[in-house]
Amino acid sequence: MSYENIKVETRGAVGVIVLNRPQALNALCTPLIRELGQALDGFEADDAIGAVVLTGGEKAFAAGADIKEMQPKDHMDVYLQDFISDGWERITTCRKPVIAAVSGFALGGGCEMAMMCDFILADETAKFGQPEISIGTIPGAGGTQRLPRYVGKSKAMEMVLTGRMMDAEEAERAGLVSRILPKAELLDEAVKVAGRIAGLSRPSVLMAKESVNQAYETGLAEGIRFERRLFHSTFGTEDQKEGMAAFIEKRKPAFKNR
Repeated sequence: MSYENIKVETRGAVGVIVLNRPQALNALCTPLIRELGQALDGFEADDAIGAVVLTGGEKAFAAGADIKEMQPKDHMDVYLQDFISDGWERITTCRKPVIAAVSGFALGGGCEMAMMCDFILADETAKFGQPEISIGTIPGAGGTQRLPRYVGKSKAMEMVLTGRMMDAEEAERAGLVSRILPKAELLDEAVKVAGRIAGLSRPSVLMAKESVNQAYETGLAEGIRFERRLFHSTFGTEDQKEGMAAFIEKRKPAFKNR
């Protein structure tokens, strides 16, 4: 399939999606979101793909939602269209892990999109922020909800109310970013990490992701019960038998994703 706003490739068992509107600093428009959903659907359906990397350009992962697209809309336009809801949350419904590789600006919708991924790797130029307040609105793609869960109420409230940007080092200290990498190594390292995940037992990876995400939806006792049942269910997989046998026999496991 050909795309106008993204680039898509595979690297071994890893799917790579590159946001590609450089003239607009990868501003997130409706056609781009639609294409992103199609690419994710394709990788989800492809049994050869075990994980996905989402990245942008050197100057910007994504500098925000496309303000030129939004500016003419009124309340009834966005309400009746359910603007942003349609397709924007597709990343969050992916069962396979999605890693954000962020270079440059991840602002507004770009920051929100990065937070939808399972974790964020960034280079030293990365800057994160929710500057919507400066143009008379508020975050609308999860910024007021996900950012406090990552960095805590005080820092999130300051960023949302002032529009202040957070650099890569602060983002790592705050827990928004998993690791900071040299700019030249960012994409290759993200693909390497995704490849490692893709080489593990697919059922166990899916269950592990589901269980960690459940921590944000339930209380501790209910979350522990959810985790325990998934843990028990791994004992019904061929991969668990192979993985433990390989450990005892001191060899590399040959997972079958079953």
